[in-house]
Amino acid sequence: MKDILAQVRQYKKDSLLTPFYSALEVFMEVLLPFIMAKIIDNGIEKGDMSKVYLYGGLMLLAAAVSLLSGIMAGVHASKAATGLACNLRETIYKRIQSFSFANIDKFSTAGLVTRMTTDVTNIQNAYQMCIRIAVRAPLMLISSMIMSFAVSAKMSSLFLIALVFLAAALSLVVSRAMKLFNSAFHKYDELNASVQENISGIRVVKAYVREDYEKQKFKKASGSLYDIFVKAESIVALNNPVMMLVSYSAIIAISWFGAHLVVGGSLKTGELTSLFTYIFSAFMSLMMLSFIFVMISMSTASIKRIGEVLREQPELTDPDAPVKEMKDGSIDFDGVDFAYFKGENKEVLKNIDLHIKSGETIGIIGPTGCGKTSLVNLISRLYDVTKGSVKVGGVDVKDYDMEFLRNNVSVVLQKNVLFSGTILDNLRWGNENATDEECIAACRSACADEFIERMEDKYDTYIERGGANVSGGQKQRLCIARALLKKPKILILDDSTSAVDTATDAKIKAAFAKDIPGTTKLIIAQRISSVEHADRILVLENGSISGIGTHVELLESNETYADIYNSQVKGGGDFDSPHPTHNEAGKEGQ
Repeated sequence: MKDILAQVRQYKKDSLLTPFYSALEVFMEVLLPFIMAKIIDNGIEKGDMSKVYLYGGLMLLAAAVSLLSGIMAGVHASKAATGLACNLRETIYKRIQSFSFANIDKFSTAGLVTRMTTDVTNIQNAYQMCIRIAVRAPLMLISSMIMSFAVSAKMSSLFLIALVFLAAALSLVVSRAMKLFNSAFHKYDELNASVQENISGIRVVKAYVREDYEKQKFKKASGSLYDIFVKAESIVALNNPVMMLVSYSAIIAISWFGAHLVVGGSLKTGELTSLFTYIFSAFMSLMMLSFIFVMISMSTASIKRIGEVLREQPELTDPDAPVKEMKDGSIDFDGVDFAYFKGENKEVLKNIDLHIKSGETIGIIGPTGCGKTSLVNLISRLYDVTKGSVKVGGVDVKDYDMEFLRNNVSVVLQKNVLFSGTILDNLRWGNENATDEECIAACRSACADEFIERMEDKYDTYIERGGANVSGGQKQRLCIARALLKKPKILILDDSTSAVDTATDAKIKAAFAKDIPGTTKLIIAQRISSVEHADRILVLENGSISGIGTHVELLESNETYADIYNSQVKGGGDFDSPHPTHNEAGKEGQ
């Protein structure tokens, strides 16, 4: 709760003015029945019109002040609650941006979306009710009880009994509803996950004609949420009939006994009229309190979920005196072990000793799941090693300023992501100050200029969200060009030419050798043809290095590499395809 309230910040004044105006509104409303009683008893019944005008004027003044106070309370409550929600979303978003991959792995994407939308909205509504209705309702309840006892203690005893009975009944209703509302948030996550998965993979859904299956999956998630809310709202709907039953029963009882008191002369007509008004006000206030409890219960679950994000501390932080200078692109892995989840003894990488000179081109190959991507992620410190150290330019990556490190280690990931905007807008993610000429030169090195020049608007062509209007190969080349604009000391291509034809792949590699000879290049690939001309090739198997050397050296010394090479040459296979043993391949070649 402390983390949430800290987001009120510049809206503290509105948060304080709201209960002030709410209290003033209640005070004026409580006066109205009292003034009305005076009009009836001292003015109308006695035929004194001067008293009618006097008290009538006071009544109009009190009503006007009450109306104005209510409007001001509503305005300030809206500002405070909306401002809290705005600050909260910004804080959550900034916190997520500071997370490492390890932090993000703890939360599902759908869960984070729900927290920033549904959960924040629940807190916004609850906060608005707390600073306005939660102030108004108790004050009105207490004031109505005080005024009713001031009018007639005997008659108010009946009212108090009814009030206690109503409070017990509403508490039972609210407690049942709270349990159901609390269970609804996990269903929101499932619903958001279903929508997100379907939209992001809509092409696959249509290609495999799975629309009906996806509709049924969404219908199931939506139906489950519907069932919970129907049950909860059905229980909450009992609030009104229960209140009406108790309040009308109390009014009948008070009318019966009050009539006797009026006839007996111990109670005035105006006082009985004001008593009815106070009873209704108290009962309505109690019902409003029950709704507040439901809203607070719903927001409590939201507060816990958002608190998890706000309290999550980034696992990767800059050192106290971060290094902001890199002498070259050399890379050293010294006895590195790595596991995604610490303490589980499930190492993805084991005992990695690797030393790469600045400017070298290193090919990295191996079967799916052998740790290729995990290895290169450690270089730009997307994760921290479990054991050992990774050095870039002779300095441990943990000693660098992370922004500086990642600006000098450019990564083209397996999943290529483009954003809505022009081609130039996307390229300048690599360097926001890049000139048009620099962008064109980077595209030329990535062989992206070939298809860009054929487009009607060329570099001003608009890219749809996710790069929906370009092919997989075109998307990869744009992402490579974007990475080159950073002019990095280290360039990592994580299987980022898989959608590019062999001839274009060769052109890209040749352009690298010519345009960025001093940049250290790490190329992850499944095709040996993509890395056979590298200075050295690293073969990974089961998280360990099984071989390293040139293409010719590995053909002679590494059985796995030789088997896959023969398999690809003859049948186009890769590291995930079944392949014959080295001896069998040799026999087939004889």
